[in-house]
Amino acid sequence: MAATPVLSNAFSSFPRRPNDPSLPLRPCLTSTLILTKPISTHKQFCLFLSKFPSKSVISSRKFIPRTSLRDTELKDSGEPLVGEDSAVFDLGKQKISSWVYFTGILGVVLFVLDVAWLDNSTGFGKVFIDAISELSDSHEIVMLILILIFAGVHSGLASFRDTGEKLIGERGFRVLFAGLSLPLAVSTVVYFINHRYDGIQLWQLQNVPGVHQLVWLSNFISFFLLYPSTFNLLEVAAVDKPKMHLWETGIMRITRHPQMVGQVIWCLAHTVWIGNSVAVAASFGLIAHHLFGVWNGDRRLALRYGKEFEIVKGRTSILPFAAILDGRQKLPKDYYKEFIRLPYLAITAVTLGAYFAHPLMQAGSFNLHW
Repeated sequence: MAATPVLSNAFSSFPRRPNDPSLPLRPCLTSTLILTKPISTHKQFCLFLSKFPSKSVISSRKFIPRTSLRDTELKDSGEPLVGEDSAVFDLGKQKISSWVYFTGILGVVLFVLDVAWLDNSTGFGKVFIDAISELSDSHEIVMLILILIFAGVHSGLASFRDTGEKLIGERGFRVLFAGLSLPLAVSTVVYFINHRYDGIQLWQLQNVPGVHQLVWLSNFISFFLLYPSTFNLLEVAAVDKPKMHLWETGIMRITRHPQMVGQVIWCLAHTVWIGNSVAVAASFGLIAHHLFGVWNGDRRLALRYGKEFEIVKGRTSILPFAAILDGRQKLPKDYYKEFIRLPYLAITAVTLGAYFAHPLMQAGSFNLHW
């Protein structure tokens, strides 16, 4: 194996005697070659000295590669990160004005969504649902069509993100993306809530001991996987400039596509609980969409990040825990600390709130008569 030399010039405090011994000793600028790969044979060492006869060489029986301070710090905590550390929230770096803007934008979005889509007297939500419902008398077919429309718009816009951001900017594209995706997502969810028990009953497990607890726990876990890309709410609302992130820590160590895994868990839990054909149809459509998202997401990240993504891809996995079990993902000793962060605590609160708010969501959906 050939050695790779690294030339390091430094002012040396050690005296160096010139060829004339009568001259005084004095400090001088010295050049040192440090080997970053080992010299395995005496012949290679002699060849190396013949190429660099005027340089001093640090040599020993065993050559150790030179590492940076960051490499040393990360030695005990896994491989150095190529992607970003996820769920980081530094309270000291937050601006009150940014969160004021976020609150104002959120209020405006909810108001526009209500007037332009949810309110049956002014919005187009009911017109949209009625138009889709006329295509078939089957709730299962209508459910699949709604998911297909949402998936086409959502994933289609995501695929054209690079082009769209060049044309109208990152914030402008985020507004367009959310403005089209959010109403379609709400319509799909509302239709599912209103018609979840209208299908053919395939099984009934709600009275089986332990099923409710299993479904609740599965749903709780699914939320931790479903929302890793919404850690920065200021980017979601376009207060901060939206970015396409290459996350690598936290839940990403378990699976590179947590949203897909979370959606599968959510679908299985609700299908087991409801047990009818509408739930099966909804789960089939949602899982198919997210499986497509796995391929599309990897494709887009590869185009954006190139070799950096290939490195992250090589030490992560789609299937949960697969990269950890086969040794490609080396967990730091304090891995649990990557979850003790405010965004994960916020997800916990939202998940519990969503569970207790189920009656309110059901009542609100029923009042829309979609």
